[in-house]
Amino acid sequence: MEAKNSKRKQSLIYDPLYGFIELTQLEWEIIHTPFYQRLRWIKQIGFSCYTFHGAEHSRFGHSIGVMFNAHKILKSIGKAVKDEQLFNISFNSSEKTYHQSIRLAALLHDLGTFCFSHTTEMAYIRYGETTNTKGSKGHPDDHEHLGSWIIKNTKMENGITYTLEKHGISAQTISDLVKGVDPNVLANQILHAEVDCDRMDYLLRDAHYTGLNYGNYDRDYLLHHFTVVNQAGHEVLAIKQNALHCVEDFLTSRVAWYTQVVRSSRGAKYDALAEELTFFLLEKGLIYSYSELLDMAKNDPVKFYSFNDQYFMGLLHNVYYSGKLDAYPREKDICHSLLFEASPKTIRSIEFNQRILNQDDKVQIDKVKKQALEKVEQIKKIISTKGSPKDWIVVDIPAKDVKFVKSKKQIIKSQATPNLFLERDPVKILKNDGSLSLLVDMENSTVARLQNHINFIPNVFCSQSAYDLLTKEGII
Repeated sequence: MEAKNSKRKQSLIYDPLYGFIELTQLEWEIIHTPFYQRLRWIKQIGFSCYTFHGAEHSRFGHSIGVMFNAHKILKSIGKAVKDEQLFNISFNSSEKTYHQSIRLAALLHDLGTFCFSHTTEMAYIRYGETTNTKGSKGHPDDHEHLGSWIIKNTKMENGITYTLEKHGISAQTISDLVKGVDPNVLANQILHAEVDCDRMDYLLRDAHYTGLNYGNYDRDYLLHHFTVVNQAGHEVLAIKQNALHCVEDFLTSRVAWYTQVVRSSRGAKYDALAEELTFFLLEKGLIYSYSELLDMAKNDPVKFYSFNDQYFMGLLHNVYYSGKLDAYPREKDICHSLLFEASPKTIRSIEFNQRILNQDDKVQIDKVKKQALEKVEQIKKIISTKGSPKDWIVVDIPAKDVKFVKSKKQIIKSQATPNLFLERDPVKILKNDGSLSLLVDMENSTVARLQNHINFIPNVFCSQSAYDLLTKEGII
């Protein structure tokens, strides 16, 4: 009995949001691979810790929380096996494999995360080393495809592929679930949707660690109201109408979080500098390339472990202190700002104002973005003709805009199946009369009335000297 209790205790993790989370033997082994331990050293929300000093939490804890939320959704909809079956290494069934696979996909969804999360990833995507290689499949150089590569190509002992297959789990299935392309519609919706296990965790976790109330919602009430509905021979994840306003709180909290924290000028400025520097380092061959990351993941797990926030900050310090940036005064000054939290100036201009736009009105969106970019070009021209190398700007025009939900028009536009309810992302509501509806079609939904709206939040940052020059020239 003592041995059993000891074994059970070591398979527990205490989470600050959810309390004790129990792990299966397979999950315990996965977590103790170099690939997963690396996530301890990657901050969940990039350089937000410069602004909100409590935001030191990692992708390690977030991913375990996502797994736990996936588990709770499965329990809510009656698709979970009993605990004595799930945590019994000797018990096998198709139902257990399904349950375990969804937990694993949730646990591993961020396995390929870059230094400081999405901050440096955007530079790799822009640079597109393997994306543009002849003969490639054109996949973006992003964390999702890097994670998928790790899941399928680490067959060495203590590798992810090796560990999965040792326990009879298909690495290809986990990869497909992580990418949201599995044949099982329900599984994809649990893992990838406008209300999913990932967003359920990061909204609460990021709010907790920043000390902000943005992102809070009633998780228990939401979990209680998940359900399954049969549609065209598939099981579909839906939420009962009684929780309609809870869903709206969730979606509104997410918009507030991205608007007031992630995309706000104070929240985005250091991330923008880091992205700019990463792109420069990629151009100069001073940072691991995407192909090098693939090779390390496959052949040298311990070296790949080092690709984390400490590596990035150490690299910046090295190129700054060693004089490698002396020939690049712009990048050296940006590096100084990032290393020592020397805040850049935010350029205020009508063209860079935050705006509520209609996501279905491409003409309006293109016009507003064009005006912002024209202003950027005007600023660049002044700096190039009258400024010095230290008069720099960093442009942060978002590739994606903040929105409540994808509008009905956009859902139809991207529709991949004849039945809209089989689309992965949109929220489905099981109405009190037993019929199924998309959230965007609900007549009593506030979010449905706001479905067309997006928040366009451009940011442009600059050095103090550039700010002084632009002010003197009357440009800002």
